[in-house]
Amino acid sequence: MSAEFEQLVTEYERFQASVRHVDDRFAGLGAMQQQLTELQARASSPDGGVTVVTGPGGAVLDVKFTEAALAKGAQALSATLLATLREAVGEAARRQAVIVQEHMGDDLGLVDQVLETQAAAFGTTVEEMRSKLEEETPRRERPPASEDFSEHRVLRQADAPPPPAPPASGGSAGDSFLRNLFDEED
Repeated sequence: MSAEFEQLVTEYERFQASVRHVDDRFAGLGAMQQQLTELQARASSPDGGVTVVTGPGGAVLDVKFTEAALAKGAQALSATLLATLREAVGEAARRQAVIVQEHMGDDLGLVDQVLETQAAAFGTTVEEMRSKLEEETPRRERPPASEDFSEHRVLRQADAPPPPAPPASGGSAGDSFLRNLFDEED
């Protein structure tokens, strides 16, 4: 019975470690959510006449025009505004992907997917989009090792050993004890 009890203790400790791992992982999600909420991307037209500020999801937060941009006429202003909007929304999407990847890991290749999609949409190369991303992404210090969850999975451990197989018999005295422990009325 002592071997069975030790096996139960081992399983319980493994379960507790999994719970701690999930708790630690989700603790980092609050920081990610905060960063995403505060995200802003800014783009200006080449002549500086139009400036667009976007937030999470590419939401347009602000648009500014100079008098010179307004004087160019409706068609020129419209074209400049659309190009500047595309730049600001694209930057917001790239930066969001970086934030998510920093917190959740690179299992999905999220940043690469965003860069490939934008390269196709903007008629450019992935390398050019990657260089833009490197220019745009603010340099942040990495969190201390105890708070760095970037190499962990969210819902399961990467290399968790499989749980031990239940005993071949119909149940052990330890199993019966645990079942009866909760079946008894107070």
